[in-house]
Amino acid sequence: MAPNAKVAEALTQAESASGEKGPMYEALLANIKNLSSPTSAVDDLNAIVESFFDQALGGVATRTVLNAFVSTLEALKNEDMWIEVGSRTLAVLSLQPSSFLDATAKLCDLVATAHENNEDFVAAAKILAEIPLDSSQRKVTDEGKARVWIRIVRNYLEEDDSTAAETYINKLKNIMHTISDQDLTLHFRLSQARIQDAKRDFLSASQRYHEISFSPAIADEERLHTLGMAIKCAILAPAGPMRSRMLGRLYKDERAAQLDEFGILEKMFLDRLLSQAEVDKFAEGLQPHQLATTSDGSTVLAKAVVEHNLLGASRLYNNIGFEALGSLLGLDADKAEETAARMIEQGRLVGRMDQLDGMVWFEGGEASGEKGSGRAGVIAGKEMRRWDANVESLSEEVENVMNSLQREFPEFVAANLVA
Repeated sequence: MAPNAKVAEALTQAESASGEKGPMYEALLANIKNLSSPTSAVDDLNAIVESFFDQALGGVATRTVLNAFVSTLEALKNEDMWIEVGSRTLAVLSLQPSSFLDATAKLCDLVATAHENNEDFVAAAKILAEIPLDSSQRKVTDEGKARVWIRIVRNYLEEDDSTAAETYINKLKNIMHTISDQDLTLHFRLSQARIQDAKRDFLSASQRYHEISFSPAIADEERLHTLGMAIKCAILAPAGPMRSRMLGRLYKDERAAQLDEFGILEKMFLDRLLSQAEVDKFAEGLQPHQLATTSDGSTVLAKAVVEHNLLGASRLYNNIGFEALGSLLGLDADKAEETAARMIEQGRLVGRMDQLDGMVWFEGGEASGEKGSGRAGVIAGKEMRRWDANVESLSEEVENVMNSLQREFPEFVAANLVA
């Protein structure tokens, strides 16, 4: 669309002027509220941009007018206008020499802010990624880069795109050791935890959330919220010795008793069986990705509860049949057998399987956490030592029998048993 008549007239005067045209464009921008109207403002501003770039004002003059234009656009406080005019201006700048990088960066920031306020987080992340950070003509400090990259990460995480967010987290890892700003460091650590959470690396996420919950840089309410996230992730983590240690740290945290999740945390730490009602109540506070269905058709929470209840059963029983175990866990016999076998093989449960009798035997003690075949590594070592002792004992008994025979029946031994 054509610009407002008053703006069109001012542009014609600037374009036809014989002297310096830069000040005329600056005067037009300074008076834009009087010359333009709300309905034509977008077209007016777009026309101004195209006009002063077409006039070949020279590098210095163009940069001055461009900076005035960006400041004028920002002062209008209209987010839809920031997106429409800012995007159009960035398209024009992409065809120009790389001498307008500061204005490009400011426009990207302005457009991204508008997208964020409109909750279009992917668009915000993409426009922030266009900010020039590595050009030889525009020096940006590590702290400046970190601010942009962390903002991109947070936008992608708002859309649960942990893959894209991790790309920028990996960039941040190379420079965070040079950053002294505590807020940036905190956001970096929190973003790492959120990515691990989204990728279902719940144990690592729990550890990071718990560390962050002690940070003096956040309010008490936020610390408790972060502690709650640590507890949720620990509960969702695969059952085993590492999770047990994490549950222990959280259970001993005096603040945990203030949280709704403390009841289920306590039961898990003490290896008590969980009821379905308790699980359903806990699930109400989880995020969508924490309730997602896994490849075997169960949810992360359901799998974590089954494994926990299996560990709890190992504290109550010396042995149990697959049918009875399945009934206890809410599974069929085959699924119960498969779950127990997997946990034993991965070193997260100490026991052995008797498939002929359809039984699982629990051997007590703590699992090693190391992958093995059939039993945890610690138990395998214990069994080997027991086997060695039995062989040694049998050998000693055979030798005692031989000595007795030698004493009582030396002729028989000489005739029949001496090799």
